[in-house]
Amino acid sequence: MFNKSKSPSPADPRSTAIPPLPDIPAPAAPRAAQPSAPAPATPGRGLSTLSADLNFEGNVSGGGDLQIDGQIKGDVRVGRLIVGETGAVEGNVAADYVEVRGRVQGAVTGKQVKLVSTAYVDGDITAEQLSIDVGAYFQGRCIQGRRDAPQVPKSAPQPAAAPQPAAQPATQTISMSN
Repeated sequence: MFNKSKSPSPADPRSTAIPPLPDIPAPAAPRAAQPSAPAPATPGRGLSTLSADLNFEGNVSGGGDLQIDGQIKGDVRVGRLIVGETGAVEGNVAADYVEVRGRVQGAVTGKQVKLVSTAYVDGDITAEQLSIDVGAYFQGRCIQGRRDAPQVPKSAPQPAAAPQPAAQPATQTISMSN
């Protein structure tokens, strides 16, 4: 129906193809042609947010990422947690990665814990890695959980022993003065 008699010049800005945006899926192919493997997760898509004007009473748990800008009265156990500057948690917090910019009144447990300069934490912190910025408030004990190195099995079989905990806590005292 339409014929193009002249190919566009490479110097013409309209001739360059614009790649699709990464978050827009490609046109769907017929169901039979699609592979059965699940699509990889897009980074930044799994973050749930409790907005600043919301108050929640009860425990929150899950494997995803959570940003708290509102207030929670209860324990929080998620995969990755960010307590925003307007966020507040009254309860224990546990996640692989915890970043506190707001207020936490309770124990904080994680592999990586970061207290930003606007953070207020009143409770014990148990972490493998702990970062506290200048200006952050922290009242409590700091317990560093360490991973033991994997032991090389001996060639002779040994009787089964009681399971040992993976992390041996070591108490560390930090004193700060202004």
